[in-house]
Amino acid sequence: MSTVTRDAVQMRGVDKYFGEGDARTHVLKTTDFDAPLGELVMLVGPSGCGKTTLLSVLAGTLNADGGQVSVFGERIDQMKPAALTRFRAQNIGFIFQQFNLIPTLTAAENVSVPLLIQGKSNAVALKRARDVLERVGLGHKAGERPSKLSGGQQQRVAIARALVHEPRLLICDEPTSALDRENGTLVMQLLRDVARSADRTVIIVTHDSRIYRYADRMAEMEDGRVFRTLDSAVAIAAEHSGHG
Repeated sequence: MSTVTRDAVQMRGVDKYFGEGDARTHVLKTTDFDAPLGELVMLVGPSGCGKTTLLSVLAGTLNADGGQVSVFGERIDQMKPAALTRFRAQNIGFIFQQFNLIPTLTAAENVSVPLLIQGKSNAVALKRARDVLERVGLGHKAGERPSKLSGGQQQRVAIARALVHEPRLLICDEPTSALDRENGTLVMQLLRDVARSADRTVIIVTHDSRIYRYADRMAEMEDGRVFRTLDSAVAIAAEHSGHG
């Protein structure tokens, strides 16, 4: 059942384990996390603290082993697989650290995939894909396959693919890791514009201190828990003034 909330994402008391027996590891430890509508939220912390696992649980690509996970007021932890797949296709976009582009498709064809999944015609999907590629500075590469693109260009294609169906929640795992300062700035300005929409939210896992200034809110993780949240750009700047 839906509930009215200002938060795009609410996680309460979420646990996640990997492995069995003596090798079982408690990765998320009864953690809470919120991401309000209309904000760009960054999730930071040392490698191995559980950031990517938290993203995967709130995106529904991993099941929580305990706790509650709500996205736009819907308990995705209680959804059956088919319903969850539909919900994700309609509401969530992903920017993966490893790009996950299809090597046999052109840049425009890769970007069009989410629209084809939604049932759009090939012509409509490709036109929209080319428009979004223009926005990330790659309109001239629309006909190229991934093998002909640099790492930074492949990253921008992946970002365009995540944006093409205008998801309400955009989840990003190190979106600027392969980008130089100029292209990182281009991408972050685009993501910030997306987050400024009243009914959308962007969540970014990052180690890139250059982009901290774009955050409206920063959740800091350590040892499987969110231990502190800085809830304004002023607080983030005060705490991380030596970065970027």
